[in-house]
Amino acid sequence: MTQVGYMMMCEQAPPKQLVSDVVRAESLGFDFSVTSDHYFPWLEEQGHSPYAWAVLGAAAQATERIPLMTFVTSPIMRYHPAVVAQKAATVAVLSDERFTLGLGAGENLNEHVVGKGWPSADVRQAMFEEAVEIITRLFEGKYVTYRGKYLSAYRAKLYDLPENRVPVAIAGAGKRSLELAARHGDALVAVQPDRELAKRFDEKAGAGKPKYGQLPVCYGTEAEEALQYAARLWSWAAPGWGVLSELPGPSNFAAYSRLVPPEEVAAQVPCGPDPEPYVQAVRRYRDAGFTHVALVQIGGERQNAFFDFAEKELLPALREL
Repeated sequence: MTQVGYMMMCEQAPPKQLVSDVVRAESLGFDFSVTSDHYFPWLEEQGHSPYAWAVLGAAAQATERIPLMTFVTSPIMRYHPAVVAQKAATVAVLSDERFTLGLGAGENLNEHVVGKGWPSADVRQAMFEEAVEIITRLFEGKYVTYRGKYLSAYRAKLYDLPENRVPVAIAGAGKRSLELAARHGDALVAVQPDRELAKRFDEKAGAGKPKYGQLPVCYGTEAEEALQYAARLWSWAAPGWGVLSELPGPSNFAAYSRLVPPEEVAAQVPCGPDPEPYVQAVRRYRDAGFTHVALVQIGGERQNAFFDFAEKELLPALREL
């Protein structure tokens, strides 16, 4: 059975709302939750980007059951991997081991703020591999000294670790990231219901490991109005990761968004008051072999309306699926 999660999207809501939203998600029976980890929103209109790890600490205390996860954190520039490992271990302890560390190679939008420039894709992947090795070794609870080509750690050690090792989920798309996910990851993260990707991960990592997908949705009482709303706030996602990882700021995403027709958004985002398009979209992930799908309700001010819809119609329909 595919588990259905709720995403705390930090780019569109203030920190206190994010915590109250995940509390509501838990009360409605969502199976898990994830949170983005950004320094910038994609669009100025989204208007928020609080520190995800503070939000996670508050969420760990405000909830009791729902699993938490970063979706995803980049450990190559803005954060050193030794610090990411410490943060992850602390949240795992605070949440009574309800936390999974989701990792990815990052994007220019968030990482350029430390003033080191944005490396080419091959360098980023090499940095990411080194970062994952540092983090996984630190989770063993021993002193770690590491000298890589791009990243280093010297006599680092974590003193507050959960009883069980923090699970690590790794974002994978290309051959290199998929191999890294299979070698070091306890789970795979993807943003499309790619059957071949899920199959290759199972072949390399062994069948049975979780595979997480992400599905943007936009509830509204009128389908056309919801589509126009989604097109205004989600067109930035249309070009795919090869473009998204390179753009440096919200103004760049806004410029691209103006070129995207609403029909292209409609093909990716279930919209409106009918649960059936949402169910069909989740079914595509299930049929592709994904075990978890995180729903992203577009627009911070629409969360309560989405929760009402989820409680009365969407979650019951998804449970039948």
